Amino acid sequence: MTEQAAGVGDDHLDIHDVERRVKAIFIGSVGNLVEWYDFYAYTAFALYFAPAFFPNSDPVVQQLNAAVLFAATFLMRPLGGWLFGYLADHFGRRLSLTLSVVCMCFGSLIIALTPTYASIGLAAPAILALARVIEGLSLGGEYGASATYLSEVADAKHRGFYSSFQYVTLIGGQLTAIIVLLLLQKVFLTPDELKAWGWRIPFVIGALLAIFAAVMRRGLHETDAFVEASKTVKPTGSILGLLQYPRELLLVVGLTAGGTAAFYTFTTYMQTFVKLSVGLTADQTTVVIFGSLVFATLLQPIYGTISDRIGRKPVLIFFGVVGTLATVPILTTLKATKSPWMAFLLICAAWIFVAGYTSINAVVKAELFPTKIRAMGVGIPYSITVSIFGGTAPAVALYCKSLGHEEWFYYYLTGIIFLSLLIYATMRDTKHQSAMHRHE
Repeated sequence: MTEQAAGVGDDHLDIHDVERRVKAIFIGSVGNLVEWYDFYAYTAFALYFAPAFFPNSDPVVQQLNAAVLFAATFLMRPLGGWLFGYLADHFGRRLSLTLSVVCMCFGSLIIALTPTYASIGLAAPAILALARVIEGLSLGGEYGASATYLSEVADAKHRGFYSSFQYVTLIGGQLTAIIVLLLLQKVFLTPDELKAWGWRIPFVIGALLAIFAAVMRRGLHETDAFVEASKTVKPTGSILGLLQYPRELLLVVGLTAGGTAAFYTFTTYMQTFVKLSVGLTADQTTVVIFGSLVFATLLQPIYGTISDRIGRKPVLIFFGVVGTLATVPILTTLKATKSPWMAFLLICAAWIFVAGYTSINAVVKAELFPTKIRAMGVGIPYSITVSIFGGTAPAVALYCKSLGHEEWFYYYLTGIIFLSLLIYATMRDTKHQSAMHRHE
C-alpha cells in the first residue's frame, strides 16, 4: 500500500514537472516568436517599402540595398550576444530574455514611424539602419539566452525535442509576418496603399506583441541549473573567461557557418529569389514561401526527437552530406522552373536537409558549455558566425545576380556547408558528452 502511494506521488511529481517545463518552454518560445516576427517583418515587406527608402528604377538594386542593410544589422549581434549573455550568466536567463524583447519593441516602433526618403532624404535610410541595429542587438542576445533557457529547462532525455522549439518559433515568427502580409494584401489594403503606408502596420503590430511578450517573460521561472550554479559557481561574465574554452568556441563557429548560410538562403532570400529569379507573382511567392515554412516548422520537433534517440552528430552529418550534394541541383532546378507547385516542392526538399541543422543546433551549442558561461558561450561565437555567413547570404546572392552569375552563389553556399560537414564529422556527440550532465 505504501509502495502504491509512493508510486502515485512520484507520478504526480513527474506530471507536475512536465507541466512546469512545458509552460516555461511555451512562454519562452512565444517571446522568441515575437522577436523573430519583428525581425522578419522587414524581409516580408521589403518588396513594398524598399522604394520608399532606396529610390532606384532597378528593382534588383532596390532589393540589394535592402539586403545590404539587412546584413549590416548583423554586425550588432556579437555585441548583443555579449551584453545579454552577460546579463543571463550573471543575473539569470529570465532578465536577459525580458530585456531583449523590450529592445526589439523599440526597433519596431522606430521603423513604423520613420519618414520616407521623399520626406527627409538620406536621413530616412539612416534612421532605418538605426532601427535595424537595435533589432540586431536584441536578436544577438535573444539567441544565446533563449537556447540556454530552453536547453536548461528541458529534461536530459528530451532536450533535443524541447530545444527544437526555438526554431519552431523562429520560423513561426516568419510565418506570422507572412500571415500579416497576406491579410493586408488580400483583405484590407490595395497594392498602392501597401506601398504608400500599409507596410508600417506590421511594425506597429510587432511593437505591441513585444510588449505582451515582455510581460509574459517576467513571469518565467529561473532554470534549476542557473539557480544551483549561482550558489556555488561565480560566473565569469567576461571575454577572457570565455577564452578559457577555445575548442568549444571554434566548434560553435564551425558547426554554425554552413547551417546559418543555408537557413537564411531558404528563408530570408527565398522570397526575393522566387520572385526575381523564378519569376513568380507576388501572390504566388507569398503562398510558396508560406507553405514551405509550414513544412519546415513540422520537421523541427521530428528531427529534435531523432537526435534524442540516435545522438546529435548523425543528424548534423546528414545535413552536411545532403546539403553538400543537393544545394546546387535544387537551386539550379528552382531557377529554371516556372511552376509555383514545383518551386514549393523544391524548397521543401531543401528543408529536409536544412532541418538537420536548425532543429538541434541550439541544444548542441548549449551542451558544449558549463552553466556559468553558457549564454555567452552560445551567443557570442554564434552571432559572429551568423554575421559573417548568415546575414550576408542574401546580399551575396543578389550581388552575384547583379553580375549576371547567380549560379556562383550556389557553389558558395555548397562550399560553406561542406566546411561545416568537416566539423560535424570530427566533433564529439554532445548528447553523450554534455557539459550539462553535471546539473541534471
